[in-house]
Amino acid sequence: MNPYLKQLQQIATKKKRTIIGLMSGTSLDGLDIALCEIEGSGFNTRVKLKHFETLPYPVFFKNQVLSIFAKPQINFETLCLLHAYIAHEHAGMLNTMLKQWKVNPQQVDLIASHGQTVFHAPKHQHQKKAFANATLQIGDGDHIAVKTGIITISDFRQKHIAAGGEGAPLAAYGDSLIFTEKGKDVLLLNIGGIANFTCLHANGKITSSDTGPGNILMDGWIKENYKGHFYDKNAGKALKGKLNTPLLNALKADAYFKLKFPKTTGPEVFNTHFVQKALAKSKTLKISPYDILATLNRFTAETISDAFQQLKTGKNTKLYVSGGGIHNPLLMQHLRQLNPHLSFHSTLEKNINPDAKEAVLFALLANETVCGATSVFKKAGPGFPAIRMGKISLPV
Repeated sequence: MNPYLKQLQQIATKKKRTIIGLMSGTSLDGLDIALCEIEGSGFNTRVKLKHFETLPYPVFFKNQVLSIFAKPQINFETLCLLHAYIAHEHAGMLNTMLKQWKVNPQQVDLIASHGQTVFHAPKHQHQKKAFANATLQIGDGDHIAVKTGIITISDFRQKHIAAGGEGAPLAAYGDSLIFTEKGKDVLLLNIGGIANFTCLHANGKITSSDTGPGNILMDGWIKENYKGHFYDKNAGKALKGKLNTPLLNALKADAYFKLKFPKTTGPEVFNTHFVQKALAKSKTLKISPYDILATLNRFTAETISDAFQQLKTGKNTKLYVSGGGIHNPLLMQHLRQLNPHLSFHSTLEKNINPDAKEAVLFALLANETVCGATSVFKKAGPGFPAIRMGKISLPV
C-alpha cells in the first residue's frame, strides 16, 4: 500500500487534525493562510484557529494573473504557466509562515488549497445550451504537496458542479457545521470581491447564494482612477461623495438581481466596464469620482440587503459578517441602516478571525473530505448537493 494512503487513514482516525487553509480571492490582495486545529467532523466539528496571516502578492504576481483574469480571450501559454507558478508561490509562502510560526511541516496533517479563480461561468451567465455550469481555479495541488511535503486537497469547486451546483458559494458547508443554532435563523455574510451569504434556517434548510458585487466595483474604480491605490481605505473617498440615484438605479437594473437563489457571479460580469455602461445609461458620465464611489458603496449595501429581504428571517436574527468589506465603515453603516431587523455580530464570537473565515472554511471542507459523511448535508436546500469536495494530491 502507498504509505501516504495509510497516512490518510491514520489522519482520518485522529482525535484532532492540524489543517492549513489557503484562500486567494477575486480581490487578489494576497494569500490567506490559516492554521487550524480541527476535532471531529460533521455537526460535531470543533475548530480552533491557531495562526493566521495574509501575505500580500508582489506586483508581478498580480499583473500575471490579471492578464488572464475573467477574460474570454487570453494567452493560453500564460494560463498553462500560471497553473504551476501560482502553486509554487503559494507553497513557498506557506513554508515561510511555517518557519515563522516555528511549526514543523510534519506536524501538519493536510493543506486545503482553494487556488486562484480565473474564470467563473455559470450557465445563467454564458447561456450556451450545449454547456453546463463551469468554473476554473488554478494553482495545482500536486506542486503544493511536493514542495511542502504535506498531503494537499484542492480544486474543491469541481465536485460541486459535477453534483449539480454552480461551484459557489461553498462557504455554506463550513458555515452550517460551525454556526448552526438549533431552532434559530442564523445569517452569515462574507463581503469579498463578490458578496455571498449563508442562511441557516431554523427548520434545518440552508439557503446560500452570491448577492452580487462586494468590494470588486469599488476596488476596480480606485485602481483605474487613483494610481498606486488598490482600495478606498476607510471609505475616505466615498465619504466625500454623494449618492447619485439615477446611477444607482442603472446599476441595480442588471438582470442578475432578478434571478432566484441560488445564483453565482464574478468579475466576468461586475467590472469597470459594467460601471461605465451604467454611467452612460444613466447619463451621469460627468459626475465626480467621489460621487461614483459613494454610489457604488450604496449599491453593494442595497443589493446585499435586497437579498436578505427575500429570506424573511425572524426579528433579531444573528448576522455574522466577515471578509474585507467589514473594514469599510460606510458600507457597514449602510448595512446596519438597511437591516434594522438583524443583530450584527463578529465571527470572533466563534473564535474565528473574520479576515480568516474563508481560509478556515476550506480547512473544514478538507476535514470533511477525509473523515466526513455526506449524509450531514442531505435535504439542506437547492444548490447544496450532499457531497465531499476536493482532489487529493500526495507528496513524492
